[in-house]
Amino acid sequence: MANLQKLLADKDFESIDDINAFLHQTLAAHGGQLPEFEPETPLEKAQALVAQAYDLTSPTRQRTLAEQALALSPDCADAYSLLAELEPTPIRRLERLEQGAAAGRRALGEDLFREYEGHFWGHVDTRPFMRAYAGVAELSWALGDRAHAIEIYTDMLRLNPTDNQGVRYTLATCLLEDRTPQAQAALQELLDRFPDDASANWAYSRALLFFQMKGQPSDMAIQALRDAMAANRHVPPLLLGEKPMPREIPQYVGMGDVNEAVEYVAFAHDAWRQTSGALPWLRKQSHT
Repeated sequence: MANLQKLLADKDFESIDDINAFLHQTLAAHGGQLPEFEPETPLEKAQALVAQAYDLTSPTRQRTLAEQALALSPDCADAYSLLAELEPTPIRRLERLEQGAAAGRRALGEDLFREYEGHFWGHVDTRPFMRAYAGVAELSWALGDRAHAIEIYTDMLRLNPTDNQGVRYTLATCLLEDRTPQAQAALQELLDRFPDDASANWAYSRALLFFQMKGQPSDMAIQALRDAMAANRHVPPLLLGEKPMPREIPQYVGMGDVNEAVEYVAFAHDAWRQTSGALPWLRKQSHT
């Protein structure tokens, strides 16, 4: 993506067709690959070092390259994110990710930060910030700072409403675990923003929300749960412990398949367990 951005940066195209024609000619001239650009700025050189580090298996060598990257550019957010992965404690990981988010924001500058609002992920140079920012939210939640996590996820959706990172799914789970009227209202609004989302996460989140709102299985909750089970029938056995969860989250998921169910249950089981009466209701409905 960075190479593509550089390739197109100084071109003046009149239409999408012109861009596609140019890319087709470029790929044909380079054996189906985009041309590689040598890093020029300190930040680009730092990013290249981090990219090398992620290809390594030695944590010691990865740490060395990440530190070298920061010596080149203290604004290299991905270097902090890599160092966070190598930290032994959640507190230290959070500190590194907070440094990464701050570095990513510095690298963009406030003018670009404001200019990109509303379509953030569409600009490659925002992504190191967004990765670190998401990490801060995830660890904040794990460490008990729920309000801060919800605030960050909500802000990420403001910056990038199309949600290329899928943070809405994590935010939905956070709001369900919060179980306050304010969280329920926020989740209802969030669900309404993505009405065409056919994922298991969205369907089961809607069902659990309707159950929480009444504290019992209302007609809306029952219909939503039926829709959810139609979308992915593998969720209830995993959520109820009738089938074992795998040790690792699958890398690839498909709509309605067992991998999608595993991914959902891995993150949402606490929200169901903490909602009084939700699991017995699920058991009854899934066995009907």
